[in-house]
Amino acid sequence: MEQKEFIQARVGILTISDTRNLDTDKSGQLIAEALEAAGHIVTQRIVVKDDDFLINEGLAKLKPQSDCVISNGGTGIAVRDVTFEALWDQVAQEIPGFGELFRMLSYQEIGTRAMLSRAFAGFTLDNVLLFVIPGSSNACGLAINKLIIPELPHFLAERRK
Repeated sequence: MEQKEFIQARVGILTISDTRNLDTDKSGQLIAEALEAAGHIVTQRIVVKDDDFLINEGLAKLKPQSDCVISNGGTGIAVRDVTFEALWDQVAQEIPGFGELFRMLSYQEIGTRAMLSRAFAGFTLDNVLLFVIPGSSNACGLAINKLIIPELPHFLAERRK
């Protein structure tokens, strides 16, 4: 496999949860620690309630200082899960393979329940790479370690061509 050039990314983390705060946000902390261990910079972590206005407000706060924003939580099918609807409209160019691979890898771990995840990725109109993943620590670990960290520099390099 070809050696990829390392590009240090500035990453904002947006946790969507009705029950967590910065102190109890284990998934956001897991993502931050993995990114920093890989040499990236975490610009800020924000926790917001599962509300479309608050989700978009959180994203707007993170985007100006970030090459990438990773949201976690609210991607299921419960009535309160509005992350997909709130953030999908922010995507100007989808990266369909991310959601497909995430669900495939999730299927290997949790079986058919993986189809309930509405994880996706894409670039916003202002060229911020957006990853939208479930909030469970297992799902965040899978996404960050198997998909996001291995390809983050490549995504940014390709976008900047």
